[in-house]
Amino acid sequence: MTTIPGIAAIGAGLAVLGAGIGIGRIGASALEAIARQPEAAGKIQTVMIIAAALVEGAALFAVVVSLLVAG
Repeated sequence: MTTIPGIAAIGAGLAVLGAGIGIGRIGASALEAIARQPEAAGKIQTVMIIAAALVEGAALFAVVVSLLVAG
Protein backbone atom coordinates (compact mmCIF):
# COMPACT_ATOMS: atom_id res chain seq x y z
CA MET A 1 0.00 0.00 0.00
CA THR A 2 1.37 3.39 -0.96
CA THR A 3 1.50 6.26 1.47
CA ILE A 4 0.41 9.85 1.00
CA PRO A 5 4.04 11.14 0.73
CA GLY A 6 4.69 8.56 -1.99
CA ILE A 7 1.67 9.68 -3.95
CA ALA A 8 2.68 13.32 -3.47
CA ALA A 9 6.17 12.55 -4.76
CA ILE A 10 4.67 10.93 -7.87
CA GLY A 11 2.46 13.99 -8.36
CA ALA A 12 5.43 16.34 -8.04
CA GLY A 13 7.41 14.24 -10.50
CA LEU A 14 4.59 14.27 -13.02
CA ALA A 15 4.27 18.04 -12.68
CA VAL A 16 7.97 18.54 -13.37
CA LEU A 17 7.88 16.06 -16.25
CA GLY A 18 4.92 17.86 -17.82
CA ALA A 19 6.64 21.22 -17.43
CA GLY A 20 9.79 19.90 -19.07
CA ILE A 21 7.85 18.57 -22.03
CA GLY A 22 5.87 21.82 -22.32
CA ILE A 23 8.94 24.04 -22.21
CA GLY A 24 10.66 21.80 -24.75
CA ARG A 25 7.74 22.14 -27.13
CA ILE A 26 7.68 25.92 -26.62
CA GLY A 27 11.38 26.13 -27.46
CA ALA A 28 11.06 23.89 -30.51
CA SER A 29 8.13 25.86 -31.86
CA ALA A 30 9.92 29.15 -31.27
CA LEU A 31 13.01 27.96 -33.12
CA GLU A 32 10.87 26.77 -36.01
CA ALA A 33 9.10 30.13 -36.14
CA ILE A 34 12.42 32.00 -36.05
CA ALA A 35 13.71 29.83 -38.89
CA ARG A 36 10.67 30.77 -40.97
CA GLN A 37 10.76 34.50 -40.16
CA PRO A 38 14.18 35.58 -38.85
CA GLU A 39 13.15 39.24 -38.77
CA ALA A 40 10.61 38.47 -36.02
CA ALA A 41 13.16 36.73 -33.77
CA GLY A 42 13.01 39.36 -31.02
CA LYS A 43 9.24 39.23 -30.65
CA ILE A 44 9.19 35.44 -30.82
CA GLN A 45 11.86 35.13 -28.13
CA THR A 46 9.96 37.48 -25.84
CA VAL A 47 6.75 35.50 -26.20
CA MET A 48 8.66 32.24 -25.74
CA ILE A 49 10.23 33.40 -22.48
CA ILE A 50 6.89 34.60 -21.11
CA ALA A 51 5.19 31.31 -22.03
CA ALA A 52 8.02 29.26 -20.52
CA ALA A 53 7.81 31.29 -17.30
CA LEU A 54 4.07 30.66 -17.06
CA VAL A 55 4.57 26.92 -17.54
CA GLU A 56 7.34 26.92 -14.95
CA GLY A 57 5.14 28.80 -12.49
CA ALA A 58 2.31 26.32 -12.93
CA ALA A 59 4.72 23.42 -12.38
CA LEU A 60 6.11 25.01 -9.24
CA PHE A 61 2.59 25.52 -7.93
CA ALA A 62 1.79 21.85 -8.59
CA VAL A 63 4.94 20.73 -6.76
CA VAL A 64 4.12 22.92 -3.76
CA VAL A 65 0.57 21.60 -3.62
CA SER A 66 1.87 18.01 -3.82
CA LEU A 67 4.30 18.64 -0.96
CA LEU A 68 1.60 20.31 1.13
CA VAL A 69 -0.62 17.27 0.65
CA ALA A 70 2.23 15.06 1.84
CA GLY A 71 2.74 17.13 4.99
